[in-house]
This record gives sequence, C-alpha cells and structure tokens, in this order.
Amino acid sequence: MSATIQHTDVGAYALGLLEEPDRRAFERHLSSCMACHRELGSLRGLAASLDGLPPIAEDPPPPAPPDPGVVGDLLRRRRAGVRRRRVSQALVGVAAGLVLMGGAAGLGVTVASGEREAPPVAAAENGVEALFRDGRRVSATDPDTGVKGTVAMERKLWGSRVGLRLGGVQGPLECELVAVDRAGRPHVVAGWSVPPKGYGRPGSPAPLVMQGGTALAPDEIARFEVRTIGEHRRLLTVPNA
Repeated sequence: MSATIQHTDVGAYALGLLEEPDRRAFERHLSSCMACHRELGSLRGLAASLDGLPPIAEDPPPPAPPDPGVVGDLLRRRRAGVRRRRVSQALVGVAAGLVLMGGAAGLGVTVASGEREAPPVAAAENGVEALFRDGRRVSATDPDTGVKGTVAMERKLWGSRVGLRLGGVQGPLECELVAVDRAGRPHVVAGWSVPPKGYGRPGSPAPLVMQGGTALAPDEIARFEVRTIGEHRRLLTVPNA
C-alpha cells in the first residue's frame, strides 16, 4: 500500500471497511502519521453515530392494481353525476325562460316578433319624465334669444336631482346649465352640445331633455341659467320662485 493510498484510507478504517491485510497495513502507517491520527479522531464520532442507525429498508412493493369491478363502478357513478348536472342545468334554463315569458306577458311586451318592446316600468318611473311629472317645476322664456325651458327639481340626500327641457336654441353651441345659489355663486349642473339644427326649432322640433345634479338643495337655489361654454353668454334665466 502506497503512502497516498494509506492517507486516503482513514475513513474506510474508521468505518471498519478495510480488509484484514489493508487494516493491519493502515494501523502500522497510523502509528507514524499524526495527520491520519488526528483525522481518525474526528471520524470516530461519526462512525459511532452511524452504528446507531437502523438498516436501510427496502423499497415497498408496488401497489396492487385496482379491481376492475371497482373501476367500472366508479366510472358508472361519474357518468350518472354528469347526467344529473346536465338535467339540473336544463331545468334551470327552462324555469328562467318561463319566468321571462311570464314577465313579458304581464308587461305587454312582444317577445317572439321583436317588433316592439315597451320600456320596463321601473326604468320609466326612475327616468327624467318621472322627474318632470313628480318634481318641482319652474319655466321661463327669454324674449331676446327666444330660448325657452322648464327645469324640474327633486330633493336628494346629496343635494338635488335636476331635469331640463329646452327648446328654441340653435347650434352649433356648447352649453351648460348652472344653478345659482342665493349668494350668487354658480354651480354647474350639466353640459351638452347643440347640433346646427338646434332643439325645438323648425326642422328640429324635438326639445332637448336631459338631467343632472347639484349639491344644492332646491330651496338653496335662487335661479337656473343656460349659458354658452367659453363665452358665458346667457341664453335663458329660470327663476326658482
């Protein structure tokens, strides 16, 4: 055994892995080599620890294949569950369709033909027409510009909901409705653009109908003004009397 081999045999000797001739040769080398002696001392604790470990267990056998009868039963149950879900979904769809058809019949809406659909009652009641019907209304006509309008107000927790019906205005213009409080401060309610033909005029008889809002309560508003944006030209003043 060479010196190089003897130095590398420290671990094998500590674990008791050397054959008898090699073990005796290494012990003779160990008596004269302090480096191997120190390394052997540090490895003896590791060898003692390894002695206390149980032997490595063999790999467990592979699991037995499942019973074909059990597999078939599981597949049948899965297919039955899928069928039940499909039937339930179909029943829900039919029930929803019946509810929609019943609601349409109650409202007088033609569903099949698609020729005419009446607006939902709730939407109409919450629209601007309901505001003009139930809210507080004030009207005015400007003799110089010919613009005329009606403003409707409804008190809200956050201020006032405001509707405007405007006619006699010719475009093109960009306008805004302003609520002026009793201290003279303006509060913009809404803005819009006027096409060249205008609103409520020959060739375009329909008025402009729109709505907006302001933080002011109805009793805090002194008047409403319709102004042009940019030039601030006053087209109509509607006192809140």
